[in-house]
Amino acid sequence: MEAAYLSGIFLEALIDSAKMIPLLFIIFVVVELIEYKYATNIREGVQKAGVFGPAIGAVTGSLPQCGISVVASALYTQRLITIGTLLAVFLSTSDEAIPVILSQPENAKIIVPLMVTKIIIALIGGYAVDFAFKESNKETLAHIKAYAEGHDDEYHNHETILEEKACCGHSASPSSTKFNPKEIVLHPIIHTVKVFIFIFSVSFAISYIITQMGQETLEKVFLMHSIFQPILVALFGLIPNCAASVAITMLYLKGVITYGSVIAGLCTSGGIGLLVLFKEEKNKKNVLIILLLLFGISVSAGYIIQFFSV
Repeated sequence: MEAAYLSGIFLEALIDSAKMIPLLFIIFVVVELIEYKYATNIREGVQKAGVFGPAIGAVTGSLPQCGISVVASALYTQRLITIGTLLAVFLSTSDEAIPVILSQPENAKIIVPLMVTKIIIALIGGYAVDFAFKESNKETLAHIKAYAEGHDDEYHNHETILEEKACCGHSASPSSTKFNPKEIVLHPIIHTVKVFIFIFSVSFAISYIITQMGQETLEKVFLMHSIFQPILVALFGLIPNCAASVAITMLYLKGVITYGSVIAGLCTSGGIGLLVLFKEEKNKKNVLIILLLLFGISVSAGYIIQFFSV
């Protein structure tokens, strides 16, 4: 009896998740095509932004693409963008959240408010951080100007680091803009399968907890009605994997976490970009400062939204 009950939960979660596959695949194909056509323009726009970096970073980071956080991390480690620009990209990017929401048309209405909210947070956070670090940013801005005018140190190599891979083995380098029909299909397939597995896992876990342990247990697990939920979700968002943003989005769509918490979690969801930053940034103290700023801004924004949405 128990096995039959469990298989019923499994089958229901599987069917509900499988219904999202066609739309997910189409969305990822479109994202792939956009990246092939505009990846270089986006990278150059962020790189040449200078003092306007946080504004450019906030807007470009909000676009549903898998490589922007990787590119931003790479550019920061080469001191071709300011710390505020990097944080603006991290705060505005939602990793896999937008594709997951788009794959459920009945929830599409929340996309614009979500993106606008995160862009505003990214703008405020990015410019506030750049203002706080204005002295150390002077050297970075001078380097950006020298590089743009062709006066940079001849021994600097700013392209090698952009060979870093985004999710699913996706290249973030300028060479990735060369049209490759195989990758246009292959990457979306890999992406779709991975995201489907994450969606199914979250759906099954939630259904199992509710049916086997009750709604109260679910509320305790995810700290529902607790002031600590935004902190918990923001910590989860720091996991450098697209599974984090998928899980956070699904938990919100199923009513398990609040709007303030989903904002806090998605603002910290820098994905693979966080790994690239940790790997390539020589000054690990800088990495710690960036993570603390990212977490602090995200949680603060989550609590402010939580307060005004009550």
